Amino acid sequence: MTQPTTDKAAAPARAANLPDVYRRLSTDALREALRKMHLIRRFEESAEESYMRGLIHGTMHLSIGQEASAVGICAPLTDADYITSTHRGHGHCIGKGAEVKKMLAEFFGKEDGYCRGRGGSMHIADVGKGNLGANGIVGGGIPIAVGAALSVKKQGKDSVVVSFFGDGANNEGAFHEALNMASIWKLPVIFVCENNGYGMSTSTKRSTAVPNIADRASAYAMPGVIVDGNNFGAVAAASFEACDRARRGEGPTLIESKTYRIRGHSRSDRNRYRTKEEIEAWQARDPIGIFEKELTELGLITPDEIEKIRAEVEVEIAEGLEFAKASPLPSPSDVTRYVYTN
Repeated sequence: MTQPTTDKAAAPARAANLPDVYRRLSTDALREALRKMHLIRRFEESAEESYMRGLIHGTMHLSIGQEASAVGICAPLTDADYITSTHRGHGHCIGKGAEVKKMLAEFFGKEDGYCRGRGGSMHIADVGKGNLGANGIVGGGIPIAVGAALSVKKQGKDSVVVSFFGDGANNEGAFHEALNMASIWKLPVIFVCENNGYGMSTSTKRSTAVPNIADRASAYAMPGVIVDGNNFGAVAAASFEACDRARRGEGPTLIESKTYRIRGHSRSDRNRYRTKEEIEAWQARDPIGIFEKELTELGLITPDEIEKIRAEVEVEIAEGLEFAKASPLPSPSDVTRYVYTN
């Protein structure tokens, strides 16, 4: 009769089955990645709840369902590396190490926010962590990233720059100009298209001539990589490879992370262009659940440790909300402060 395999005996087998990218990340780093994914989810859910209660004004663009893409891309990055983000950039901010209390204060329009309450949801920047800022202009961050990468190269630094953008940006002129220039000069920039299937309410099938946005990389003599954007390991592996290539001086990479936003384009989106069945099918491929299952099966985390992460995230969100509520509003007399330089 075959004896059941003990956890101790199974450990070497599990280690042998580790994906290569997980050998580049410590167990603590993988658990931190899971924590960040939970933090992004709960941050956005809490921001949405605050909006519905009238605590946040304006609108917001949520990335619920896209957490693996943001955190996976940021996995190889350090504080010395840079990102540019989008109007749907909360996950990028947290993936790069932002504090949720300062993000929430920014949402609330408070003085203790990252941009002193002047930026709001679409314009959070955290230069100290290498986040050069989110951008309300579609494709607006792409040429900024190329400029930052040129600066990095001229200074002889080992840093890389990641430019996040959505599928809608791949038809903007700035996208093509930026990829061409980055390739000519072999700049250390990674272009990351988070393709969630829709530019506002327009499907990529109706708006883009090529079946895959990564196909456009060949026109600019750079690798074009397609990854499952709901699989942390797949995204991280592509990001490590692209960052390694950039640091070797071999130039840019275009990564297409195929994912899905469960919420609408913005708070005003009534979702009339999508079916309930389509949304439910993607909900069944929840990136957090996929990552938890994989880490558990590899013996890198236990169910109790997952619950502890969730509980810690709830505390961090609750404390962040209280911080945002208690933060002072900017004085009307300082309306142009931090907007114009002296």
